[in-house]
Amino acid sequence: MIEGLKFDDKGLITAVVQDAQSKEVLTVAYMNEESLQKTIETGETWFYSRSRQELWHKGETSGNVQKVVSIKSDCDQDALVVEVMPAGPACHNGTTTCFTNSIVQNDVVGSVDIIPELVNIIRQRENDMPEGAYTTYLFEKGIDKICKKVGEEATEVVIGAKNRDAQEVKWETADLIYHLLVLLQEQKIDVYEVLEVLKSRHDEKRASTKNNQ
Repeated sequence: MIEGLKFDDKGLITAVVQDAQSKEVLTVAYMNEESLQKTIETGETWFYSRSRQELWHKGETSGNVQKVVSIKSDCDQDALVVEVMPAGPACHNGTTTCFTNSIVQNDVVGSVDIIPELVNIIRQRENDMPEGAYTTYLFEKGIDKICKKVGEEATEVVIGAKNRDAQEVKWETADLIYHLLVLLQEQKIDVYEVLEVLKSRHDEKRASTKNNQ
């Protein structure tokens, strides 16, 4: 509840905005009680600009609105995490997130982040269609070519597995995942919708197992 939140001496509370699907942090902004209330009422993010000293509705001019999925407070009630479904880039520089400058990049963590990064690149390729890019070539050739590549890469994974060639399996699986992401983009299916299906199946099986104990 808003009544339990702790706003600072300027009447503000920190709001960390996170993509509800990818869990990527998009931006950090500030809300006062009024902007938080408008966010709750409209289902889209509203913030308070400390420099302009006024409320602002994210995406009002750019169209890059953020549909609110959930709002959570931390244990001290003095910070918020706002999970959203963004309609476009969060940053005024045109990037998906404001956090693009790496200070430390651990290789293991970076490998986990590669899927959302690839998804963003593939989306951008489809929008911009840069000449000479392989992804552009696939979108230009269309669904038949993309499906053919998915089939070819899946076959290569099977062959590598049958040959007990771990290196080949890794390389061909990477190719398969990439082409599947292109296919999903062509079909306008978000990869996180697929992950949600997997999670739903897992939850159902876990519930079924618990009920049978």
